[in-house]
Amino acid sequence: MANALQQLAETGVAVWLDDLSRSRIQSGELARLVEHGGVVGITTNPTIFAKAIGSGTGYEKQVHDLALRGTAVGEAVRLLTAWDVRAACDVLRPAADRTGGRDGRVSIEVDPRIAQDAARTAAEARGLWWLVDRPNLFIKIPATLAGLPAITETLAAGISVNVTLIFSVERYQAVLDAFLAGLEQRLAAGGSLEGLESVASFFVSRIDVEIDRQLDAMAKDGHAEAKGLRGKAATANAQLAYEVYEETLASPRWLTLQAKGGRMQRLLWASTGVKDKAYDDTRYVVELAAPDTVNTMPAATLEAVADHGQPHGNAIAGTYEAARVVFADLQRIGIDFASVVTELEETGLASFAKSWDELIASVTSQLEKAGAEVMPAGAVRPIGDDDKTSGTGPASAAAPQTAAK
Repeated sequence: MANALQQLAETGVAVWLDDLSRSRIQSGELARLVEHGGVVGITTNPTIFAKAIGSGTGYEKQVHDLALRGTAVGEAVRLLTAWDVRAACDVLRPAADRTGGRDGRVSIEVDPRIAQDAARTAAEARGLWWLVDRPNLFIKIPATLAGLPAITETLAAGISVNVTLIFSVERYQAVLDAFLAGLEQRLAAGGSLEGLESVASFFVSRIDVEIDRQLDAMAKDGHAEAKGLRGKAATANAQLAYEVYEETLASPRWLTLQAKGGRMQRLLWASTGVKDKAYDDTRYVVELAAPDTVNTMPAATLEAVADHGQPHGNAIAGTYEAARVVFADLQRIGIDFASVVTELEETGLASFAKSWDELIASVTSQLEKAGAEVMPAGAVRPIGDDDKTSGTGPASAAAPQTAAK
């Protein structure tokens, strides 16, 4: 069953799980996936947390304690999510130690509603890094143009970053520049690059969903070539991103940083769950296997790959010219790819912001049921040292214990 996952690992693909919940942690399921299922990392997002905390399962005791303490809802959301991420970091710590911190990472995202404000994003990144307090953490920052400086500032502060919501090669190039600038600024300030890691989360399946929708409409209008281009854009887009990655590896700018202890930002293939049943359910894993990449999969995709995935080594090698032909064909028949990726970024941010609002509403409801007089989301009580949900201070009463592995 794990043969396909082992083959991916041998190719240089780090298998991560795109999911996290209190029940997955406390039941020991996460530990089993790490110990026996080949999982060496975890990604989360506001939608995942909205679903997990909205169910209420496993969060009751901590919510009750937060209610007794009169915790503001905004702070309660952060304490609930930080506990899950911290516990997951502890489960993944052996993988982090084994890989020198390259893997064994768990991501937590900044508030997506401030993605266009670099200063606030960087400030929240520092706050989350302090709150979770684990060396194998990733702070997840959306790759908006306005937010790129936050990526540089956060890395320069010595905080490891997962840059998310990347849909185009052009934006990926800007993200790489922000990454390199962050390392350069850290060195210039006398800091060390030891332990500093980053991934660039390049979204895959959503590209095909939108491009295929347009191609289907064109096919109905009698465009002969449209049908033959279905399902090609997302993989070609990712392949060209990997070409940029390889070019950057050989650049003098990177080689200078590498000589001073830097570790290259890896491409992480995100949104790898197949949305169209006409496609093989493992395609965005098998077709994008390549050295030094990460593939974060929803649970269903991970199970599918383990069950019937057929990796065949480095699937990206030698694909760049064919990928360029795909985009030339799409442009020739009238697909405006720049507009597609702009819309996808806007839609992705809006979706995560909506999930964040749903999460706040859910936690508000749960706090009220626990008897709290809930403060508004904007009225956040200052967080003191005792508010880290581990340790011996008063906040430790709000921190459930991790299930023994």
